[in-house]
Amino acid sequence: MTLFSDPADLHSHRVRLVLAEKHVTTDIVDVDPLNLPEDVMDLNPYGTAPTLVDRDLVLFDSRIILEYLDERYPHPPLLPVDPVSRATFRMYIYRVEKDWYSRVDTILAGGKPATKARKELKESLIASAPILEAKPYFMSDEFSVVDASIAPLLWRLPYLGVELEGKASNVFNAYAARLFKREAFAKSLTEAEREMRL
Repeated sequence: MTLFSDPADLHSHRVRLVLAEKHVTTDIVDVDPLNLPEDVMDLNPYGTAPTLVDRDLVLFDSRIILEYLDERYPHPPLLPVDPVSRATFRMYIYRVEKDWYSRVDTILAGGKPATKARKELKESLIASAPILEAKPYFMSDEFSVVDASIAPLLWRLPYLGVELEGKASNVFNAYAARLFKREAFAKSLTEAEREMRL
């Protein structure tokens, strides 16, 4: 199995985190998203990272990759077994992407829209803080793909210039500490990502 991964990208990071959680031996190839190798361009019509190659199978959407990995390597399970809970967790992942990841992209693009996106991301995170108080992980007692999607975002908050305040800050700091101390999280970090927190 080979993962073509952007060493600074949220989507690639969450795939690397799930691979580490599942102890899957993978050849991780760091790629520059602006200068992708021909291998990736031949495999992926969109020319994006992450791109996962498993024998004859090629996947290039991080959500699909996460679900494939959870089904192919069922232990530990990172999505619930029953269909209703599974669908609910898929909706959480969709919302993380739509509400948070999209704003990160705007912030990283810079310019005037970045200031607005930074404010919106901060407000959205603060609004979700009460959800994180009820359970050790996002709406769950166990680490899931939702947490694997949120962890890379929380790691980048200082780099993005997003600072939470008050009770929300305490809630997110405790949640982030649980995520960051996981062995798999440490393994998932690239050098570029470590430098984001220096």
